[in-house]
Amino acid sequence: MSDPMRPRASLRTAVVWEVLRDALDRRVKAAGRESLDVLDTGGGSGNFAVPLARLGHRVTVVDPSPNALFALERRAAEAGVADRVRGVQGDAHGLFDVVERGGYDAVLCHGVLEYVDDPAEGVRNAVDALRAEGFLSLLAAGLGGAVLARALAGHFTEARHALEDPHGRWGEGDPMPRRFTADQLTALVEGAGLVVGSVHGVRVFADLVPGVLVDTEPGALDALLKLEEAAAELPAFHSVATQLHVLGETRDAAGG
Repeated sequence: MSDPMRPRASLRTAVVWEVLRDALDRRVKAAGRESLDVLDTGGGSGNFAVPLARLGHRVTVVDPSPNALFALERRAAEAGVADRVRGVQGDAHGLFDVVERGGYDAVLCHGVLEYVDDPAEGVRNAVDALRAEGFLSLLAAGLGGAVLARALAGHFTEARHALEDPHGRWGEGDPMPRRFTADQLTALVEGAGLVVGSVHGVRVFADLVPGVLVDTEPGALDALLKLEEAAAELPAFHSVATQLHVLGETRDAAGG
């Protein structure tokens, strides 16, 4: 059986965490400070914010849901990091109604662009929240992964619909308002004035592998995780990833 301390859900965030922690470590060294100010837009109940606070960083979470912010407060208190986590109600378009411009070393924009009316504005606002030397962690749903998943499930018409739809939706019943290609996301990041540091495919295989294989085969979870990490940076797999992660850096931070 798989290690119960390594749940299958870890596959959904492992690649992002590796990139994010490396970027945070580099920013800490460059800034000469032990902790950073991080803004998590759409951060919900704190899946990233609370672990970041455990690393010693100060995290502000902006989310439109009062229930999510209540869960965040409870989660931060249980983790003993309530003094380093602040939740405020708001959204990507009205971001500067609740937080300051240019006040953060890092901004997380995870699972936000799929739902906003204007993704370009959402990215620009996230970038405007950065200090002169900072980085943006952008995570969004990938088009190719959805097309592949619908096709493998035998829904060929829906797969083609997603492929041709301007928002990457497979039909009226699709719960995801919008999906992106790697080129679209990098264009948004560069259009907002950042330098693209890296692009990673997330959940390339994890959503396609039957759960019973991972849950019953000894060592399968670790092996799948290593496979995900190995494929994440390869452009050939970006086109079939369920999610895409782009790390964007300010020109000062990138040395440009």
